[in-house]
Amino acid sequence: MSLVSVENVSVGYGANTVLRNVSFAVTPKEIVTIVGPNGSGKTTLLRTLIGAVRPSTGRINQKAGLRIGYVPQKLHIDPTLPITVDRFLRLTDRKADRATCAAALERAGVPDLTNRQMSALSGGQLQRVLLARALINRPDLLLLDEATQGLDQPGSAAFYRQIEEVRRDTGCAVVMISHELHVVMSASDRVICLNGHVCCEGTPDIVSAAPEYRALFGTGTGGALALYRHEHDHNHDENCTHDHTHTPTEAAE
Repeated sequence: MSLVSVENVSVGYGANTVLRNVSFAVTPKEIVTIVGPNGSGKTTLLRTLIGAVRPSTGRINQKAGLRIGYVPQKLHIDPTLPITVDRFLRLTDRKADRATCAAALERAGVPDLTNRQMSALSGGQLQRVLLARALINRPDLLLLDEATQGLDQPGSAAFYRQIEEVRRDTGCAVVMISHELHVVMSASDRVICLNGHVCCEGTPDIVSAAPEYRALFGTGTGGALALYRHEHDHNHDENCTHDHTHTPTEAAE
């Protein structure tokens, strides 16, 4: 039984089609990583899953009563605003009491931040607080939009270890956008390569052995991903063996 299924979804902004006939499903407890070059529609896909963007065609089916938690790339907090972490979390969900917020911070791995000022948090601490905010309602599905952007490699690795603990302890499924090769290969049950459409999809072992994967990804330095934009406009699966022409693009969205 899927938590959510995406069926032939297309999304456009004016004359620009960002997503085209995208289909996949997410099952309970699995971790799915979405990768792709700049402008491939990754963030648009997540925004469509949370209902912030309406598909032009196709549909999204959700399990009845599905609870979704969302961790954005970043959140700007006015440095002059005097607000503690606890107050920030309770403003986000007015039904959450202090004990609920403390439990969410514990689950996010930062139980000592309750009384800290939001303006005093490091980048890594802020991302953990945003994770705690997403966990307050005990989501069935956790969505992460490049949640470690701006963190160093140890900080990023620690964050994703925490995500694995959250999945193990709560049983939630996770869909995340990441450009980090070590995350894709070690923290995912399934990888979806997106470039406006689903280029290829499968377990990390299957995808890493596919010609498409070797064409799309390079190891780079520090486990970073070097992404290559497809110059073709047709569908294929992970077992496709024909050649493609690619041009390098910067791995960022």
